[in-house]
Amino acid sequence: MTPTTSSATRPAARDRATAPTFAVIPGDQVQQALRGREKQIVELVEATYRLHGAGDSVNPPSYFLRFADRPTARIIALPASIGGSVNVDGLKWISSFPTNVEAGLPRASAVLILNDHDTGYPFACLESSIISATRTAASAALAADWLSRGRTRPGRVGFFGTGLIARYIHTFLAGTGWSFDSVGVYDVSADSADGFCGYLQEAGAAGQTAQVTVHDNAEDLIRSSDLVVFATIAGKPHVTDPAWFAHNPLVLHVSLRDLAPEILLDSANFVDDVEHCLKADTSPHLAEQLTGSRDFLDGTLDDVMTGRVTPPTDRPVIFSPFGLGVLDLAVGNYVYDEVALAGHLHLIDHFFHELRRYG
Repeated sequence: MTPTTSSATRPAARDRATAPTFAVIPGDQVQQALRGREKQIVELVEATYRLHGAGDSVNPPSYFLRFADRPTARIIALPASIGGSVNVDGLKWISSFPTNVEAGLPRASAVLILNDHDTGYPFACLESSIISATRTAASAALAADWLSRGRTRPGRVGFFGTGLIARYIHTFLAGTGWSFDSVGVYDVSADSADGFCGYLQEAGAAGQTAQVTVHDNAEDLIRSSDLVVFATIAGKPHVTDPAWFAHNPLVLHVSLRDLAPEILLDSANFVDDVEHCLKADTSPHLAEQLTGSRDFLDGTLDDVMTGRVTPPTDRPVIFSPFGLGVLDLAVGNYVYDEVALAGHLHLIDHFFHELRRYG
């Protein structure tokens, strides 16, 4: 493995005399490239959503690898291609093994492969659990901004589920100018709730001074929050009473399977991509199965950003993002360029061997 000091940010695709390069970017470099860049990453995610909405992307259905002997586990392949200034293809390969949490490991692990637009050669492999959490949090912060523009900006946030994703979402909300009078916390695991409160205390040392309350039950958390963030590992709906949402909060339904269909049918619903979200027994998918139609959907986040749809203020507003591979590509490509510009790319020498067609 050879460190490079080149300032080039992408392989010279059309220079056939130059052998393709392949870089490996570990998690510490990924985190360094992204740390403190919340505003830039949210802007990047917004631009990517706009490219996707305009049709300048390819984002086929995700493929789920499941296991008969490990029914709670899965590995998902997210192939994608994005145009615009990013102009890259690739694949995220992300596993979700909930039993990892019992062993003190994060539930999810991932790698991201970036492919050159012109040759198809993969030019980088990046540790991607950080990229995945980052694009998820940036998407949530972006949605919170756009979906709250027609209503009083939420001042009370509640986190239902307090793992890594919740931490990243709070970081991105704080990093993009959000401040709260109170932060509510609820998790079925007391240890997880305590750990999240510890993170919030550290964030308080950095200027976040909201009152933090750990709730004993889900209903109290929801009723006392104007902005509710669901970031659990739930496999099926466990919140079933629409009356808990009678105060019309904004709901970031990031974990996708927490809410009973009846709650969605009593709310305004926005997704990142209709075809992607209405599958795999997500709450929106269950609502479609229950009603036999998609009429309960009000639109996509891109519809809101382009002004085609205005979220109502007299109902709960729920954002259910399935997570798009194009977002991973955009963030991963950003990381690659930052590491390359810093001269810290680790290239694998002679990774591609058979480069002459006839030997």
